[in-house]
Amino acid sequence: MDIDPESLPVRERYNLLIASILPRPIAWVSTISPEGVTNLAPFSFFTGITASPMSVCFAPVNDRNGRRKDTLLNIEAVRQFVVNMATAANAAKMNQTSAPYPYGVSEFEKAGLTPVPSSAVKPPRVAESPLSLECELLQIVRLSEGALGGNLVIGKVVRFHCADALWNGGHLRHQDLKPVGRMEGSWYSRVSDDFELPRPEA
Repeated sequence: MDIDPESLPVRERYNLLIASILPRPIAWVSTISPEGVTNLAPFSFFTGITASPMSVCFAPVNDRNGRRKDTLLNIEAVRQFVVNMATAANAAKMNQTSAPYPYGVSEFEKAGLTPVPSSAVKPPRVAESPLSLECELLQIVRLSEGALGGNLVIGKVVRFHCADALWNGGHLRHQDLKPVGRMEGSWYSRVSDDFELPRPEA
């Protein structure tokens, strides 16, 4: 099969991407509006960038009508956000926060989650998440407008929070964190069938 992506409707392109890049880590992003209303939503186009400065990025795509997500609106206004990790223990509540609530409705309240004050940024952390990254906005790269248009949000990590039970002297283990990843459609994955491959010598 040889496909020119531009020959496909944008929704089909999106479906091909999410069915090809697997599993995808989940940035469970908490933000706050200028009026002080909290927002929480998961994004699976997410990765780390570099350790100097410690930075991450995620991509909130526009909705099917071309509107920017509430998360993006808040980051544009406040220029801060928190990435909370989605785990097997909080996956159901994380999924609940993906519901299309109107702007100004707090997903913390709808999903029964606990906001915890952050150390260096205005948006709160999620108490039910064992690992959180407080971020200051570095840049938003607008890739396209309209339905499913892309916006790449790049943030500098200014505070790192980790549950004491996971810390292990700074040697975090996925076996303890138990992260979940996003697959195609409504499918998710657990890190349960792992294997180790030491890096070879040249």
